[in-house]
Amino acid sequence: MVNYPEAWINHYASNGFHTLDFALLSLSRAVGVMDWTRLHALRGFARVFREAEDCGISAIGLTLPLRGVFGDRGMFSIVHKKPGVQPDRLRYETLAQMQQRAALFHDAMMRAGDPLAVVQNPCLSGREREILQWVAAGKSQTDIAAILAISARTVEVHLRSTRQKLGALTTPQAVARAIGRGIIHPQ
Repeated sequence: MVNYPEAWINHYASNGFHTLDFALLSLSRAVGVMDWTRLHALRGFARVFREAEDCGISAIGLTLPLRGVFGDRGMFSIVHKKPGVQPDRLRYETLAQMQQRAALFHDAMMRAGDPLAVVQNPCLSGREREILQWVAAGKSQTDIAAILAISARTVEVHLRSTRQKLGALTTPQAVARAIGRGIIHPQ
C-alpha cells in the first residue's frame, strides 16, 4: 500500500524501478530504521530519486522494516518534504512516533483480510505439498527423489521454495508450520 501520487506510481512501474529501488533491495533485509541519506551512494538511488523529485517526492526519508508473526515483511516509510531539513533532526523528532504508527499500520493491514490470508495460507504447489508430506513422514531428500522419480536437486529446490513461502528458516520449521496450518497432515 502506497500513497505516492498516481503519476509517480505509474512512472515507477513502467520504468522498472523495482530493480533499482534502494528500499526494496537494501531495506528488505534491514533490521532497524534506515536513514535514506546513508543510501545515496547505492546503485540506482540517484536515478530513482532524481525522477521522484520531478513528481514532488523528496529524497529525505526514513524507512522502518516490518516483520510479522507469520514471516510477512513490509516497510513503513516517511518522506520529508520540507526543504533544508536535516535528516538527523528528522530521525530524532519522528522515530518514536514512526515506530508506533508503523506497528499500528502493519497490524491494521494484516487484519484487513487479503494480506493475512496470503501469509497464513501460502499457496504451495501440489509437488511442494507432496514433498513436504514425505519429509513429515521421515523420508530423506534422497528417498523422496527416488519415490517421486525426480532428482535430489529438484527436491531441494521445492523445499527451498516451500521454506520461503512459509517464512521458515529450516525444513523442520516448514513442516511444523504446514501441519499447523492444515496444509499437510502428520502421519
